[in-house]
Formats: sequence, C-alpha cells, structure tokens
Amino acid sequence: MPPTNYRPMWTELGLDLAKHDALLGVLGKVYRDYFLSQTGRPAGMDYFNFVISEVHGLRIKELMDARKAGRKVIGSFCLYVPEELILAVDGISVGLCSGADFGTEQAERYLPRNTCALIKSFFGFTLEKVCPFIAACDMIVGENTCDGKKKAYETFNTLIPQLYIMDLPQMKSDAGRALLSAEYLRFMRDLEKLSGRTITAESLGKAIDTVNKKRAALHRLAALRKADPAPISGLDALLINQVAFYDEPVRFTASVNALCDELEKRVVAGQGVAAKGTPRILISGCPMAVPNWKLPMIVERSGAVIVGEESCVGERGTQNLTDTRGAMVEALLDNVVDRYFKIDCAVFTPNTLRLDHVRKMTWDYKADGVLHYCLQFCTPYQMEAIPMERALEGEHVPVLRIDTDYSQEDVEQIRTRVEAFVERLKDGA
Repeated sequence: MPPTNYRPMWTELGLDLAKHDALLGVLGKVYRDYFLSQTGRPAGMDYFNFVISEVHGLRIKELMDARKAGRKVIGSFCLYVPEELILAVDGISVGLCSGADFGTEQAERYLPRNTCALIKSFFGFTLEKVCPFIAACDMIVGENTCDGKKKAYETFNTLIPQLYIMDLPQMKSDAGRALLSAEYLRFMRDLEKLSGRTITAESLGKAIDTVNKKRAALHRLAALRKADPAPISGLDALLINQVAFYDEPVRFTASVNALCDELEKRVVAGQGVAAKGTPRILISGCPMAVPNWKLPMIVERSGAVIVGEESCVGERGTQNLTDTRGAMVEALLDNVVDRYFKIDCAVFTPNTLRLDHVRKMTWDYKADGVLHYCLQFCTPYQMEAIPMERALEGEHVPVLRIDTDYSQEDVEQIRTRVEAFVERLKDGA
C-alpha cells in the first residue's frame, strides 16, 4: 500500500511543512542508526518501531478523529499531571515534544541562553511549528516544578492559547500534600468543565485500573531486565517508556505484555542482547524525552548494557500503583494524590527518598555502576548529583556524572568518558 499522505492534516494543524519535513528526516535517520542497527532485538519491538514511524502520522490522526468525536486531548510535560483524571473524563493524555535540539535560536529570543534544553526544546518546537501534538491539544498543562519551568510558562502562555498551570508542592509535609490534593481537585473540576463530563466513582475507578495495568506491564518489563544476560537493550527499554507517554494506553499495555512474553523465553534460554557478564549500568537523573537517545546509544556502543532508569521516563514515573479501593470519587481522588505524592523528584527538599531509590535499584538490577545524567542548567538534579556520587562511591558503587544537552557537539567527549568508566567497571574498580 502507498504511504498515507498526512500533509493535509499537518497543514490543518498549522505546521510549517518544510521545517517539519526536515525534522522528520533527521529523526528518521537517527532512529535507523541508533535502533534499527542493533543486533538481536526482540521481535516484539516491531510494534514500537511502527509507533515511531507513525508518531506524527497515524497517532495524530487518532487524536484528531477523537477530537471530532467530542473527546479532549490534554498535553503535558511532567509525570505529575495525573493521567487517571484525564481518562476519567474520556480524555486522551499525551506527552509533548521536548527532547530535541530544534528551534534553539528562536527559543533564545524568549529565554536566557543558560536555560535547560528541555525548556528550550518545547519553546523551539512551538515557535518553529513542527510539533503536531502541541497543535492537537485542547489543553496543555504546565506544572510549577523547577524554577526554570515556572518562569518559562509565564512567557509560554503568550505563545499558546490553552495553557493551564498546576501548582506543585516542594516539601514532603502535610501542607505539601494538602496543596497537591487541592490542585488535583481543581484540575479535576476544570477537566469536567472542559469535557462537559462529570467524573464518577465508576469512571475514575476504570481510569485508575487502566493506568495501573499500564504501569504493571512496565514493572514486568523492568523485572525482566534484572536477568544476566539482559534480554533487551537499554535503548529499546527507554523507547518503550517514552512511547508510554503518548500511545493509546490499552493498546500499549497489550504490546508491552506481548513483548514480555517473548523476553521471558529469552531469559529462560539465557539469550541476551549482550554477553553474560557485560558491565551493567543504571541511569539516574533527568528525564529523557523522545528523541533524546544520545547518551544511551554511547553507553551501549561502549561495551556496557543499561539495565534500569531512575528517571521520570523510567521507574520514578512508574514505580507505584494507585490504590483502587474506594466507593466514592473523593476516596479515589485521595488515592491518586497519595500515589503521586510519593514521587521522589529532585524538586523536593529534603529528598532522601531518591538516594534510597537509587541504592535499591542498583542492588535489584545488579548494576555495576551508576551513570548520573543531568541536562545543563537543571539545578535540582545537578545539586543532588554530587552528594549522590559521594554517598554511592562511599558504598563502593562507581558513579559517572554527565552534564549535557540535546546537541551532538559533545558526543566524542562523552564517549571518551563513558569508555573509561566502562573499563573501570570491567576492572572491578
């Protein structure tokens, strides 16, 4: 069959077709070079290859068709925006474009140069008109996590017509939990107003079940990565976690479970993507949004395998399920608040839970070392990196700290440092 022509849809969304073509051309090449060149990939990755090939095509058409049928599309940049509440009004939750070095010059007309790459990215994608997800949203939720985002949203609000700001606590206290509870109640009411639907115990309970099943499938995938040899590459596992933010949740869950069926057979047969005894690395730190694949590619081409991610696009985002008990909306909403309040994001202070989480993951995944990844100018994670390194190294866990952005300028410098770190792990130092 001839490829589907999505250009009329992209035109309807107001995209700059020439720049969008250029973006897709670059991303297609990167995907082929990074992912399709891997050897020994599970057959179950074919679904995720298809998702990426249609990420600006079929998936956007699904969103547009849903909007024409009366459903609302809610975009977000952070895992603190509860998918459960969006699904409870029959909405669609999507993560937004913020993982590529695109439109930086345009973004720096509105932002200081020393702003983190993630913020610059969603400004650049918007200003250059190349992100159909942003264009397809009925509401975009910005959350007051770090100071950079908080102040950037003041300007971003002048660039898009549908920005909703959610306040978030930064201390694990009774007052902090009360703030989160109030904000989620406000968000729920605004979703009801936007959608024209009232959230019921039945609709919220069903939404919680859907999201729990998705996270349980990702837990299953994560558990299989504890095997040695690792049955799937860190690159592919990261891709799956990234796709979780914008794919249809029931379909996604079924595809992950089908892949896990295959991986279980691999584990039993002792089949892996790298030889048994290959140095095992845990990635910790900032989120990696599509198509931020630079560092995992370097690590796994340097003779190591990534076995886990302590990240928003990893276990930080999926580690806890939401309690399904409760006969009333208020009780179920309280369960949602409890679940999200446990997230150990670096914006919290104090944040001892995150170090405990990294320690536990290092042990559980039999990691030989931890690579702490930070986006430049991401103050919360950079501030936590040094004490985390000291704590882990004091417990004889090797740590490598990498600060970078979305550009390709530092690839060779990072490769040199990662190769030396992998040699250190091989030597058992």
